[in-house]
Amino acid sequence: MKRRRIQAPEIEEVARLAERLAVLMSAGVSPVSAWDYLVPPAAEDHPGPTRRRTARTADHGNEAILLAASRAAHAGERVADAIAAEAVHLPAQLGEAWRALAAAWDVATQSGAPLAAALRDQAAAFRELGQLHRDLSVALTGPRATARMVLVLPLVALLFGTVLGFDTVHTLFFTGPGLACLLAGSLLLLAAAGWNRTLVRSASAQHAAPGLELDLTAIGMAGGGSLDRARATARSSAERFGLRPADGARTADDATIDRVLELSARAGVPAGELLRSEADQARRDARSAGRQRAEKLAVSLMVPLGVCVLPAFMLVGVAPLLLSVLSSTLTSF
Repeated sequence: MKRRRIQAPEIEEVARLAERLAVLMSAGVSPVSAWDYLVPPAAEDHPGPTRRRTARTADHGNEAILLAASRAAHAGERVADAIAAEAVHLPAQLGEAWRALAAAWDVATQSGAPLAAALRDQAAAFRELGQLHRDLSVALTGPRATARMVLVLPLVALLFGTVLGFDTVHTLFFTGPGLACLLAGSLLLLAAAGWNRTLVRSASAQHAAPGLELDLTAIGMAGGGSLDRARATARSSAERFGLRPADGARTADDATIDRVLELSARAGVPAGELLRSEADQARRDARSAGRQRAEKLAVSLMVPLGVCVLPAFMLVGVAPLLLSVLSSTLTSF
């Protein structure tokens, strides 16, 4: 019997590609050539529109982004815009990770910061988030198995009545009261399944780039620009790539940046390192919050169990049995 293989988080592939870009550029490879080296040979055989239509899986989507970035670099166009344009075809979280990398590339090129260092920072951030996804997947294994198990309880009860010699199947499917029980029980089971999926999805939800604007500001400062310019560039790139509200509303990162810059001015220490430290802390906080959500899910899944699944168990499994017993008793008289 083969064990089911645990799939690696998709965001880790983005981290791997970002790290490869950083290594290549650190070794002296130009940004244009670095993208060329990462494009799989098979991807070059497909024209742009075809790649866009077939970019349905994460692997195809990543290949499409690499190819688009390579073409943009050769054409002298903005690589970040090419990445963001292809990222819209990817699942939400994977696309957000690529847009975060595009924003880092954009800030680095605008400020003159070293691209390799910026990519290494993003790769480390994505790997930490990938580990968070692994932790969540492990923590959710038990609750998911429990949810699937309780959903089949009504069917088990129905089969159990049949084994005992009662005509529960006929009562459930070919009598008026049985059909009413079947309809009500089925609706409750569907509601429970949807409720469970919603709870699991909410526990698994995670921002792909917590602390991103802190990282972007640190990248902007690494280029030698002023604090105000670095912050404005980071904010502008984050808005342009859909990584912060475009209405000018303040975010949690804004408040953190204010505190970091104030501390930097008072202590006379470089703000860049403080910003990176705060970004790392934001990712650690996100990881802890994800674990807490997974732990709470085990308790939350008991609510649809009691509200929907147990009544469905009574309607589909117990009620037909009682109706069958009652019908047999009345017939004997």
